[in-house]
Amino acid sequence: MPKYDLQGINGNAFCVLGYTTRAMRREHYSTDEIRNFEGRATSRDYDYLLSLCMEKIDEINARVGINSIY
Repeated sequence: MPKYDLQGINGNAFCVLGYTTRAMRREHYSTDEIRNFEGRATSRDYDYLLSLCMEKIDEINARVGINSIY
């Protein structure tokens, strides 16, 4: 089971982005990495934000050694 998972998270863009950036902070991503991610994620539409967050959650889970379900 993955440590971080978007299932069950409110689908609002701010909730998804907030969950993802909190996971990044917990796994010791730098402030610059988080800011760059937030900038990219909010640069386009909701579908783009969601796909980037899903990719980042996969990356975070891989970084902590847990396979994601996506």
